[in-house]
Amino acid sequence: MDTRRITGQTKIMLLMADPVSHVVGTEAITAFMRAAGHDFVCVPVHVGARDLATAIQALRGFRNCVGSGVTIPHKIPVVPLLDELTPRARMIGSVNYVRRDADGKLTGDNVDGSGFVRGAMEAGIQPAGLRVLLLGAGGAGRSLAFALAEAGVAELVVSNRDHAKAVALVETVSAAYPGASVRTGEADATGFDMVVNATSLGMIGKDDGDPVDFATLSADMIVADIVMKPERTRLLQAAEAMGCRLLFGRQMMDGQLALARAFLGL
Repeated sequence: MDTRRITGQTKIMLLMADPVSHVVGTEAITAFMRAAGHDFVCVPVHVGARDLATAIQALRGFRNCVGSGVTIPHKIPVVPLLDELTPRARMIGSVNYVRRDADGKLTGDNVDGSGFVRGAMEAGIQPAGLRVLLLGAGGAGRSLAFALAEAGVAELVVSNRDHAKAVALVETVSAAYPGASVRTGEADATGFDMVVNATSLGMIGKDDGDPVDFATLSADMIVADIVMKPERTRLLQAAEAMGCRLLFGRQMMDGQLALARAFLGL
């Protein structure tokens, strides 16, 4: 197959975001699916919040689309616009992949958290038994919280600028995993084994601060950032200077691609 060609036979996947300039995952998704033998392309689409419902409705009629990826800020608002959710997405309350069936039915799943845990384990990091500070309780943060609890972390502390969202997330994760130690806390990394940034802070174009006080990092920590552009965010640069072990946004992306392929039916 000539991977440079895009024809009427090509399976198309959209990736809806706002803004869209930071999106780099489309290239990784396309390369992964083509390596698996599919005539496939993933295309970034700039969809504003006011147009999300219209875009989702339009997706139903795009017969050569297998579905769409969904990223900031649409992972939670897209949920009520879909026909069905996987049990995982229903529990998490956010979606990062939408599958379009032949009849136009749209089903949502969220493999952010599962992809993060898988990417970490492929890098030789076992989340089980770690004390983890999770920064962010939005669409991605919700998915990571459930996946980390399922992976058996010793303690999960959720910090979010909107404290009420952190409280709500802790309550739902605790209900799903009664044996897990989950609580809210401040954006202070002191004493943790792993720090995970699941916010958009540090993304290109975001100049509204850092997700944690870098002075609280220490060399014995694992520091992860799910932001993909830039590859080395301010957080990861600071962590690297401290001697921390790093996990990059691309590793989470790589971890979720096989899960996404299965969900999309490819």
